[in-house]
Amino acid sequence: MATKTSEDAAAGTTAAQHDDETAQGVETAAQDTAGKAETEGASAEGAAVAGGTEQPADGPLAEEPVDGPADGPVDGPVDGFEDDAADAKAPSGVGQGAGAVVSAALGLVSLSGGWIGTVAGARQQLVGQLRTSSTASVATQIKAVYGDSWHTTALWAGFFALLALITGVVVLARPAFGTPGRPQAPWIKSVAWAGVSLGVIGLLLAVLKYSDALLALPSAS
Repeated sequence: MATKTSEDAAAGTTAAQHDDETAQGVETAAQDTAGKAETEGASAEGAAVAGGTEQPADGPLAEEPVDGPADGPVDGPVDGFEDDAADAKAPSGVGQGAGAVVSAALGLVSLSGGWIGTVAGARQQLVGQLRTSSTASVATQIKAVYGDSWHTTALWAGFFALLALITGVVVLARPAFGTPGRPQAPWIKSVAWAGVSLGVIGLLLAVLKYSDALLALPSAS
């Protein structure tokens, strides 16, 4: 009886030890599972951080490149050198100014016929005297000596007036065929307009003198 009791006690002890070992195994398995979960979570966070670093960071590094001189040829004219080249190629206006002065001078000459007109008139008067006989009528002598001389002076005055008119018009029209956007000097315009005006007046007077509408020859009767 005593032996049976001892065996039962030994069996109970063995069963209790087996239960303890089972409980310890379950607890160890739970701890291993938790450790694996923590390891996987840490790995996921590390991957997320690594993936985030691949994205462009906000700040100066993600901004566009700073404006500045880029490598390679620069498109467009370079300031300074291009302006100097344009000024060198642009007309200075000396020719236009000279043309305006010439136009005004020719207009003044056309009002009187000029020295050439005076000499031409005197020559024509001499020719009329040589070609007209002393027995010719008074009207013929007046026409040959004075009338032809007067008409010659009017022709030369009209010639100078026409030159003054053409020169002034060319000077005024020159900017339309020159450099765009470059205005003509005001004094050139003024002098050119003066030459055109004098040319018109001189041409009108020349026509009136040649047609005997102004200062006609005296009548012989």
